[in-house]
Amino acid sequence: MPKPSRKNTKPAGEPFDFNNFDLDAPDLPEPISKNAIASGGYPYSKRMKRKAYEKQLVELQYELRKLQSWTRKHGERIVILFEGRDAAGKGGTIKRFMQHLNPRHAHVVALSKPTEAERGQWYFQRYVAHLPTAGDISLFDRSWYNRAGVERVMGFCEETDVEQFLAEAPLFEAALVRDGIRLFKFWLTIGHEMQLKRFHDRRHDPLRHWKLSSIDLMAVAKWDAYTDAKEDLFRHTHGQATPWTVIRANDKRRARLNAIRALLSKIDYEGKDKSVVDSPDKNIVGSGQEFFFQA
Repeated sequence: MPKPSRKNTKPAGEPFDFNNFDLDAPDLPEPISKNAIASGGYPYSKRMKRKAYEKQLVELQYELRKLQSWTRKHGERIVILFEGRDAAGKGGTIKRFMQHLNPRHAHVVALSKPTEAERGQWYFQRYVAHLPTAGDISLFDRSWYNRAGVERVMGFCEETDVEQFLAEAPLFEAALVRDGIRLFKFWLTIGHEMQLKRFHDRRHDPLRHWKLSSIDLMAVAKWDAYTDAKEDLFRHTHGQATPWTVIRANDKRRARLNAIRALLSKIDYEGKDKSVVDSPDKNIVGSGQEFFFQA
């Protein structure tokens, strides 16, 4: 990809030219830093306070432990997909899910690019191997939806492959549900300015530099292409039996808490404390058109 221009500053009040954003510049342009939290129509102007966040997180993680005990006792199988924009906080959210679960029976699946042998298989085959057995939970840090997202946008597959995937994914997921798997699909989304801020933070923080992949660097210039791919994905793969839940994640703290709530609120496990597991925040969690077709 051609190196972005270094002309990345604009006078205050002028629209920012995203095409001129320079990830290597030491200072984040003011229009991005100023507008990051509210970008993409995010309804809150400030992050959640740490003290309130940590209190609620511990309470919800205790409920996750109850859920896991119930899952083990009744031989349930739970699959949770975490998809979304690059830098939306999928990994950090999964970490909070997993923090106090028994790792013998809760597994994170984060697959690298397919091998030569896997490229010759049925597309879903390598994911099937990571589905849970009775009593287990599988959390996918990206999933089979790579085909409709990064592979499509980056040109790693043919458009005919995407069309076939979009036709087959609902059938594949319906088969999982019929077999008794509880399937949850979470899409974490962030505003454009917030994504650039997080990319910039990763670029200039030696402890987080590893989080910035070559695909992330390419994604800087492909915001609109990812938007188009996301909307096409929702049109084809959101259904009553296997719905998508969108979580607006400009504030990571609110996103993590509400992702956990979105899961716990859908399962009637034993010992649920309903004063803790209230409904997710409808301002940032939803499955309606206003969530699916917003940048």
